[in-house]
Amino acid sequence: MTQVVEITEAASFQVKEMMRHNEEEGSFLRVAVKGGGCSGLTYGMGFEQEASDTDDQYEQHGIRILINKEDAPILQGTIVDYKQSLMGGGFTIDNPNAIASCGCGTSFRTAKKAGTPENC
Repeated sequence: MTQVVEITEAASFQVKEMMRHNEEEGSFLRVAVKGGGCSGLTYGMGFEQEASDTDDQYEQHGIRILINKEDAPILQGTIVDYKQSLMGGGFTIDNPNAIASCGCGTSFRTAKKAGTPENC
């Protein structure tokens, strides 16, 4: 199976630390898309114990990843990274399918899916 999302080593290290801190070792990392944000779609990441029939699953850097089959075309080729700076750190998402985004950095739309824009 082709991996839809690439999780960098820096991001995987941070995810593993969060799993340990939140007692979520062995969980899946879900990478998702939902409606909202000022551009129409937003990203989501979280931990889940079980996969469903509508999920694709794969593994990178020792992390089991879930992506809903409906989200896969929107996320295809996306890179999730973790950047550290003097002001703190955070996950970054580089989605080659996004044609517009807003200043918050988590809202976007693609050529084929606009989502449901909201006020920022």
